[in-house]
Amino acid sequence: RCAVTYPPPIEAAIARLAPRLPHTPLSKRALALMLLAGDDDLAARLALPPSEQDALRALRRETEEALGQPLGYAINRCRFQTAADILRQVTQHRPVRPPFTERLGRWMTHPIIGWPVLAGVLYLMYLFVGVFGAGTLVDLLEARLFGEVVNPWLAQVVKTFIPFSLAQDFLVGEYGLVTMALTYGLAIVLPIVGTFFLAFSVLEDSGYLPRLAVMLNRAFGWMGLNGKAVLPMILGLGCTTMATMSTRILESRKERLQVTLLLALGVPCSAQLGVVLGMVTGLGAVAVAIWLGIVTASLLLVGYLAARVLPGHPTDFVLELPPIRVPAPRNIAMKTVTRLEWYMKEVIPLFIWGTAGLFALNKTGLLAGLERLLSPVIVGWLNLPAEATGAFLVGFLRRDYGAVALFDMARSGGLTPLQVMVSLVVITLFMPCIATLLMIVKEYGARVAIGVAAFVFPFAIGVGGVLNWVLQRVNLF
Repeated sequence: RCAVTYPPPIEAAIARLAPRLPHTPLSKRALALMLLAGDDDLAARLALPPSEQDALRALRRETEEALGQPLGYAINRCRFQTAADILRQVTQHRPVRPPFTERLGRWMTHPIIGWPVLAGVLYLMYLFVGVFGAGTLVDLLEARLFGEVVNPWLAQVVKTFIPFSLAQDFLVGEYGLVTMALTYGLAIVLPIVGTFFLAFSVLEDSGYLPRLAVMLNRAFGWMGLNGKAVLPMILGLGCTTMATMSTRILESRKERLQVTLLLALGVPCSAQLGVVLGMVTGLGAVAVAIWLGIVTASLLLVGYLAARVLPGHPTDFVLELPPIRVPAPRNIAMKTVTRLEWYMKEVIPLFIWGTAGLFALNKTGLLAGLERLLSPVIVGWLNLPAEATGAFLVGFLRRDYGAVALFDMARSGGLTPLQVMVSLVVITLFMPCIATLLMIVKEYGARVAIGVAAFVFPFAIGVGGVLNWVLQRVNLF
């Protein structure tokens, strides 16, 4: 049995607090330590009366003043010191050179060397996902396989065996299930998603992702968060719905709400990120820098303001770093296949439903009516063609579907480079999808979900309009 001894001010605070706590399966000393470390959720679960919570906050302040440092930091430091003492007692120290993987892991979190490593990782992902996936593979599947073989053959089969023009349009028309939904889902998005999932699995299995959290801890601290918040944000690059659920790993409600807002605002899911990379790389390095700069600045600004508006206190950053290792091909294959299976089961049906909805809106004339209704915003404020309205409408069903629609318009010459830039920023800052909105309802309630949506939609359109105004005057595109 190992007992951790804390400095006298902490031991005195434990002695004062423990007798006033209710009986639980955990010892009162353990409960007192968690409450002193700043676990406000535990105080709520223990149903402490308001007077006791006020006394707890006063005790924290008094103990921190006596220590001269945050209580949570002091408690964790004592625990780590005790663990280090035990390690020294049971191991024999030998001055050997650490293995290369251990030195590489240290370089990845080094305050200077770590940033070039991060830049190199991002550049390799850009080449693999943005250039190879969104460029080479999409051209091979969308332009050659589907454009020259699959779609013409299926269109001929449908027109030969189905004599009804409405059914023909539903399957192979402008908003056809084959010519739009399956072409988008299988020929455009699937190669992008596949390359991203493969790259993400390599980073995950290598042990780099937790080190990325360490590198970004200081930037997140500026927003009142810590590096642990990076993990849900990274998961959001796969699926923002699942990432919203994963915010449960954060200690305080304030941090969970902050990260949920940032996920809804500017973290593109895998399919959308790949499509956006495919569009923005065609405009050059300046466009990549503008898009990335605006999205990053928006996240930092909103996170900074949210940290000062939302009630609560930040928590300490404690994260275990796994060893750096060579990714196992079996693990990478299993993770990639599992995620692709999820994509085929969950996303492709939504593409089909979205296309069916567009088909119905188009045939009933409602799509044209919505284009006229939203014309002051889409055409006037954002300077986009009226046809982009459909992309933003289905973008709420699936934001990646909206991005693919814009991608298709750009490839066919329906958008100028300036319009591509504006549409990319707006669709990235758009509400992720209805599934994410429903997940926010499940996690935090309808009022929070409505508040997030009421902020994100106007913010995205506002930023897009300002960007359009600026780009028209500087003539970059």
